[in-house]
Amino acid sequence: MPAPPATVPPAADPGGQQQPPATQGLLLPASAPTHLEVPAIGVSSDLLDLGLQPDDTVEVPPLAKDSQAGWFRYSPTPGEVGPAVLLGHVDSAEYGPGIFFDLGALRAGDQITVTRADGTAAVFQVDRVASYPKDSFPTLEVYGNTDRAELRLITCGGAFDSSTRNYLDNIVVYASLVSSHPA
Repeated sequence: MPAPPATVPPAADPGGQQQPPATQGLLLPASAPTHLEVPAIGVSSDLLDLGLQPDDTVEVPPLAKDSQAGWFRYSPTPGEVGPAVLLGHVDSAEYGPGIFFDLGALRAGDQITVTRADGTAAVFQVDRVASYPKDSFPTLEVYGNTDRAELRLITCGGAFDSSTRNYLDNIVVYASLVSSHPA
């Protein structure tokens, strides 16, 4: 899955100066995510730590037989104010279906649980699922500041261009923190 074709906006840039809006709802202190569970689509994955590629696009997990999702470390940790961003592959010619193969099948109300290094589990509820052409990816909508703890799950989708061997769209799941409990 090529990275979403946009650079990281100032809101998610560790050196950015943009101020977050006033906060609402449940929030958790910073703690790196370690594991992802999405029961509605059978996802269970330890999380990789992802950064930026040399061209300032978001790094994606390596293609592998046992596909894993990863957390974009320049986004908030799950449960902090703002959109925590997790990325994973939809599939590959070599290895078949990826960890986020069925991501587009999620529906509003589905639950997502992210286990964190501090021993808490942050529970998110899907608000919506959207598909965007990669050439008009809404960077600020996906990565920009929010006034509550949110989660984004991102993968490739849409039509597959066999000449470039890439999907033309990105699938983005938008979810909001609804609870937490000991992991």
